[in-house]
Amino acid sequence: MMTETFYVTTAIAYPNGAPHIGHAYEMIVTDAIARWARLQGKETFFLTGTDEHGIKMVQTAAAEGITARELADRNAARFKELAGRLDISNDDFIRTTEPRHYEASQEIWRKMAASNNGDIYQSTYKGWYSVRDEAYFDEDELTDGENGKKLAPTGAEVNWVEEDSYFFRLSAYQDRLLKLYEDNPDFIAPEERRNEIISFVKSGLRDVSISRTTFDWGIPVPGAAGHVMYVWVDALTNYITGVGYPDANSEQFKKFWPANLHVIGKDIIRFHTVYWPAFLMSAGIPVQKRVFAHGFLTSEGKKMSKSVGNIVDPHEQLDLYGTDPVRWYCLREISFGSDGDWGREKFINRNNSDLANNFGNLAQRSLSMIQKNFGGLLPEAQPTDAERTIVATAVETIGKMDLAMKTQQIHDAAGELVSLLNAANLYFADQAPWGLKADLRRMGTILATTADIVRRAAIAAQAFVPGSAAKFLDALAVPTDQRLLSHALGASGVSAGTALPPPEPVFKKFEIAKPAA
Repeated sequence: MMTETFYVTTAIAYPNGAPHIGHAYEMIVTDAIARWARLQGKETFFLTGTDEHGIKMVQTAAAEGITARELADRNAARFKELAGRLDISNDDFIRTTEPRHYEASQEIWRKMAASNNGDIYQSTYKGWYSVRDEAYFDEDELTDGENGKKLAPTGAEVNWVEEDSYFFRLSAYQDRLLKLYEDNPDFIAPEERRNEIISFVKSGLRDVSISRTTFDWGIPVPGAAGHVMYVWVDALTNYITGVGYPDANSEQFKKFWPANLHVIGKDIIRFHTVYWPAFLMSAGIPVQKRVFAHGFLTSEGKKMSKSVGNIVDPHEQLDLYGTDPVRWYCLREISFGSDGDWGREKFINRNNSDLANNFGNLAQRSLSMIQKNFGGLLPEAQPTDAERTIVATAVETIGKMDLAMKTQQIHDAAGELVSLLNAANLYFADQAPWGLKADLRRMGTILATTADIVRRAAIAAQAFVPGSAAKFLDALAVPTDQRLLSHALGASGVSAGTALPPPEPVFKKFEIAKPAA
């Protein structure tokens, strides 16, 4: 029987600046999805990386007095470092300045140029262009800013541009795209983004400019001296470069393409669900299966901006709280697909309530009692209805987590984990094993059952708080080959009599700083 495969990507980050909390958020949620697929036993490939070409990189580098390549090298390293600190389990980190990506981008260009009597043609581009958004806008999308400036819907300034350019016949793909959305209702999520894209495509598509001649920091257009690829052909192609394109016959490409899921920000939904499928159709490459657009983060309820000085630095948060509390907050507090808020007090309450009190205390108290009363050997369970009920609850709840993760309802899955821990704590409190020194058989049953619930919860928690979950599983002497979802849902666990190491606290509690008197 063939192992099921799963290919998931983040959007590739634009490294003209240091990574911010939004980049961290996208890495974390995509990592949880990838880790869950591995827990299900799927052969998983997870790609992230950096999108390093374009005029913004040239301008930022010039302002710093360095080359675009030096800027790309420096900042790509920063994104790699952040991925490491967040415990991101990516299988590859792609940079669009790599030779393999030049090959892939030039090949998809050639395929698009050769298709349907040529989907790529040369003309002159005249229109409004935003450097910040790397996007062209129609006159009716613009608003008037100060001093006669024209602004894009994002608030970015646009400038009138006229230059020789190659165009892609996006207008020819309106009906095919609408059919794609109709035949695959799960292609775009969440629902409001799907509706937005269908409305956009129905309103009529215009051909899109896909090359530039005003700068040379980019992938050269094959056979067209002086032209470099406009950022979206180059950037979007990373998803197939990462699995071996242009070698479409390679084992890796055949195994993992089409991608199961692209996780992106809602601001680039149009490029991923209109341009990208059209490029793929034109090149005769299968279209990806699903795109999920997440929301943006605010800081203490306010939009983040340099001028306000409220941009959240992920490294600062990691220094303060550690990796897993930061991951947990992103996955549990923020409803995936909606906007969310990074709030210090909410963060500390969420950590203390869910992780330190609920998860950590349950494990520490039960395992400490096993050390004290049973010499560190896992006691035998002789279950009554109370034990059978809590185990059934654990299996049912982890099943609900699995169901939620199938459609990327990550916050719901994390919520189910909390409800399991709540139930386990209630069981532990009701059974009160600390008062059963005269009945060690009954005490042993309660402690062994609680340890089993912690084992099941920790297996499921590996997708969310991987480092901490591994510590719990090590403390329960769970072999590394028995940490899949099937082991959390199955009947067997750690054998009675297994020696357990003395437990160490896994989660810290944090204090909310009181204002000075």
